[in-house]
Amino acid sequence: MKAVFNDWGLIDYKEAWDKQQLVFESILHSKKNKSDTVPHQIIFCEHPHVYTLGKNGDVNNLLIQRDFLKSINASYYQTDRGGDITYHGPGQIVGYPIIDLEKANLSLKEYIFQMEKAIIDTLKEYDISAHRLDGATGVWLDVGTPQARKICAIGVRASRYVTMHGFAFNINTNLEYFNHINPCGFMDKGVTSLSKEMGKNIDIEEVKRVLKIKLYHTLNLEE
Repeated sequence: MKAVFNDWGLIDYKEAWDKQQLVFESILHSKKNKSDTVPHQIIFCEHPHVYTLGKNGDVNNLLIQRDFLKSINASYYQTDRGGDITYHGPGQIVGYPIIDLEKANLSLKEYIFQMEKAIIDTLKEYDISAHRLDGATGVWLDVGTPQARKICAIGVRASRYVTMHGFAFNINTNLEYFNHINPCGFMDKGVTSLSKEMGKNIDIEEVKRVLKIKLYHTLNLEE
């Protein structure tokens, strides 16, 4: 299955959400009419500081008042994706695959599994061993220990098997912003980034190149 790749660079969260929605609705319309004219897309971007809450998330996992949001140059949105609360910011690769799972012959569970695999395989290229955590989506380090920490969050939406939203992979992310939330609803687990694990700043463009290859491979996509 072919999918167009786009890197939107640094883009406001709401602007990206609106652009996603247009692609999503176009693919849905194309599918409904069996025209197959709208290409599927894999989108990478970064966002200015923003907290987003999933449709079934608990607003109490945002630990700060709206006035404090302004003081740290952050915004907040309640979204229509799955999952609880998370943070997006510069230095984080946010991925929005907008694809027809029916055409890709994937269930939603399998799709999330393959996204996680793409992240895990990318981290292997940096000699970092990452895993899944039972009962929690995303990609984690040191699973099964008190030091378990998340390096990539996942929250998606699907309608008529077409996906939107996706993953947030911490590369050079300012992790202090996670102090103001219970990340993904967890109060007893930490977060990390590739730069923290490696003890140096990381070339995010290089990570994008590796991740793109892994993502296309695991989802059986072609450009």
